[in-house]
Amino acid sequence: MSENDSIATPCLKICVLDPATRVCEGCGRTLEEIARWRSLTPAEREAVMADLPRRLARRAAPDKTDY
Repeated sequence: MSENDSIATPCLKICVLDPATRVCEGCGRTLEEIARWRSLTPAEREAVMADLPRRLARRAAPDKTDY
């Protein structure tokens, strides 16, 4: 296992992208983050993981532009 594999993926296997935000409704990552996940540094992954609860909470909000 490499250093970049140390942070597990947040994928819940509910892969549905919101067409307006391009954010996965299952894990909360953007399409770019999903595509680049294995190449992100551990610090980048940690930053994404830390922001996921906020993103998922906003999912139900009427204004979904703050991603």
